[in-house]
Amino acid sequence: MKTKIISILTIAALMGASGCIKDADFLDQKPPSIITPEEAFRTSADALSVLANLYTRQLDFSPLDETWENFAGFGEAYPSNNGTDWMVRDSDWGYGTWGNWDYGYIREMNLFLERCEASKTLLAGDKARLLAEGRFLRANFYFELTKRMGGVPLILESMRYDFSGDPTYLQHPRAKESEMYDFVISEMEAIREDLPVRPASGTAIVGRVTKGAATAVVARAALYAGSIAKYGVNTPQVSLPGGEVGIPANLANGYYTKALAAAEMIINGEVGPYSLYKKNANLAENFAALFLDKNNNPEAIWVEDYKLRSGRVHGFTIANQPRFGSEEEEGGRINPSINFVEAFERLDNSFAPLPVNAADGTPILYTNPQQLFEGRDARLHGTVITPGSAFKGRPVDIWAGYRLADGTIISSDARGGIKDLPGKPGVQVVGQDGPIDRLEHVAQSGFYIRKYLDPTAGAGSRGTQSEVAYMRYRYAEVLLNAAEAAFELSQPDVAAGYLNQVRVRAGLVTPLTGGDVTFDRIVHERRVELAFEGHLLFDMKRWRIAHIKWDGNPLSQAELTTNLGSATRRNTQPWALWPYKIYEPGSPNDGKWYFQRKLLSSVTGARRFRLGNYYSFIGDDIRANNPKIVRQPNQ
Repeated sequence: MKTKIISILTIAALMGASGCIKDADFLDQKPPSIITPEEAFRTSADALSVLANLYTRQLDFSPLDETWENFAGFGEAYPSNNGTDWMVRDSDWGYGTWGNWDYGYIREMNLFLERCEASKTLLAGDKARLLAEGRFLRANFYFELTKRMGGVPLILESMRYDFSGDPTYLQHPRAKESEMYDFVISEMEAIREDLPVRPASGTAIVGRVTKGAATAVVARAALYAGSIAKYGVNTPQVSLPGGEVGIPANLANGYYTKALAAAEMIINGEVGPYSLYKKNANLAENFAALFLDKNNNPEAIWVEDYKLRSGRVHGFTIANQPRFGSEEEEGGRINPSINFVEAFERLDNSFAPLPVNAADGTPILYTNPQQLFEGRDARLHGTVITPGSAFKGRPVDIWAGYRLADGTIISSDARGGIKDLPGKPGVQVVGQDGPIDRLEHVAQSGFYIRKYLDPTAGAGSRGTQSEVAYMRYRYAEVLLNAAEAAFELSQPDVAAGYLNQVRVRAGLVTPLTGGDVTFDRIVHERRVELAFEGHLLFDMKRWRIAHIKWDGNPLSQAELTTNLGSATRRNTQPWALWPYKIYEPGSPNDGKWYFQRKLLSSVTGARRFRLGNYYSFIGDDIRANNPKIVRQPNQ
């Protein structure tokens, strides 16, 4: 009874306490779920939480948590997924493809900078770094917009409508394309000293920007501007009279000089300790591991990071791992093409198609499927899972069927399908991982992607997923940027030196000389080193060869196997390579392997990049609301 009396008195006291709030004050109570700008920038931890949101919304072309399907959009891979196979059925890209006009995000970055600057409680050192990071993110986003749209309105303060009925003061014209690159470069140079140097060990900082990251952006942006200036003369119709699209040719060398200088700051260790990743003596395993290793990875300059049990994970491995034996029994959506596989050089620095057929056209036989791929650039096996190789210690089962002595092919439309062979009933006649034409989520092209696949237990399950980081900037690209800039500045020996550093890591130990370095070599090296990292489209655009690579014409088998090192070689359709086993009991060929190139039945389109695709469409609504925005050329 005593307890009940005390409880009643307590409740009464609490009710009485709440009743002390006056009616007039009740509506003035501050909602606990709303934080004022002053509170959000009271401490560096508070401000960093705001900044973290801005970090996660940076624009990437094909990050691991979304839009990685773009890997299959350019002839380098086949989309083994019925939901995205339009990429090989359609030919034309829409003019709006790849476009972005997210000025809401820009406004939030401007607000961040204004409120951070206005804070009176942030420590000076913390404020300087936060402001530098905010300016980095804004400049980097403008860089990404410029790559897609050309010059855009350069808005550097938050704008507010005054409800006067006249919005014209909010309407800004597009800046020149050169002005956008100049802004990106000058911003990165201006904030660099307020950013930290990456420590010699540990990786936590590479998710936040550093001096090295700012310098890497300068190198890439200046290289882009330089190549648009130089190669834009080949497509004079891809320009606008106001300079919103196109950069004058006389600016090229200045940009290349800037790019080389910035890249060499990183190479010389002036902005932090960076180097190529070389932890594994097996060169292919080493190349695969550089995208997975988050423990003191010297190659990572700036990454989009993920972390288990934080809500920031991705399902790239679930969607793309070899299907057979995987945690969720799914995967295989990105299948590298034979077009891409054959781009990897032989170890003597020569280009050659895989030896599938003898000179008379008869198939060459192999004891095991891996023999076909021996003696190649080690990056091949670090990027692609080939027939006969393994993932997570488990053999990958890719083969298309048995060939009998009379040439009959015995196969199945089901993974691991069982049929009878002459004198041998109930035999598996196709791989558990395919290939089977039009069966999605298996290796229809004969290959799986390996780059970014996470072999960690649980990474392929929906309940866990993966925390592998996405490399936005890495040291090998810096070397390639330096090589390209040096080549364009008529310093071929310098260019060869930087190219050789990247190539030696891939097992290509015969050094290139200055005389070996050509535009084709520059293009090729970026293609194989930076594959599936979001560079290909923008490289082709800035060199003004995208409309040649993807010209809308079908890719014949003869073209597929010739001119492999040519920068302008057509690449409009992804081809497949299917391995078969020979069933001829009593013959010395029994159990051997041969291969056939094949165009899958769903590949009915041929990619066509029109001149109007060099810069993405700006919406009619945007131009109607702001008449100062000029339309893109050729649309």
